[in-house]
Amino acid sequence: MRKKKTLVVGALLAAAAFTLSACGSGGGDKPVAVVSAEPGSDRAATVLDQPFEKPDLVLTDTHGKQFDLRTETKGKPTLIYFGYTHCPDVCPLTMNNLAVAKKEVEKDKQLTRAQKDSLRIVFVSTDPERDTPSALGTWLKGIDPAVVGLTGDFATVQAGARALGISVEPPKKEKDGKIVSTHGTQVIAFSPKTDEGYVVYGQDATVDDYTKDLPKIIKGENP
Repeated sequence: MRKKKTLVVGALLAAAAFTLSACGSGGGDKPVAVVSAEPGSDRAATVLDQPFEKPDLVLTDTHGKQFDLRTETKGKPTLIYFGYTHCPDVCPLTMNNLAVAKKEVEKDKQLTRAQKDSLRIVFVSTDPERDTPSALGTWLKGIDPAVVGLTGDFATVQAGARALGISVEPPKKEKDGKIVSTHGTQVIAFSPKTDEGYVVYGQDATVDDYTKDLPKIIKGENP
């Protein structure tokens, strides 16, 4: 079944999370990421007919300070991803892709300095027990210190993800001692004009995909 490039919110929510990754950590063996995605699309971005409302999330940033997502990112182009620092593959790859693309966009002469500086990339931990503000800050420093890292009560994080059609399950320890976290791998882009999440990216999105689309997202246009 070929996925349409334009989806309504109801369809996305019904899917719960069209991209899921089961990531494990600990032990000597390389964990496996089990991914379920719909093939056949020719572009990384899915533009929604009915955008998502920005989650009413108040969490703790890497400096230990309260961070109100709606207030702090109001009127700013914002990309949100839910993941965790012990993820062996999908999370670091996604965040590095975003960080590299952001650097490439810095070279775009058609954007003003103010527009470039307005971009916010937000990483919300799905494993808040281990991802303390300090641990999250250390991990993000190796990717891009400007990324906003948020952690806090798991139920709050889970509810925020669910509001965006992203499935997040509590981390669990398997028989071999590995801690496994299952979470949606979507990146949601929010418009600076409406503060609504109107573009969804799956885990197959590349640096080139983000580099090509970010200038438009920064201006609140459809990629």
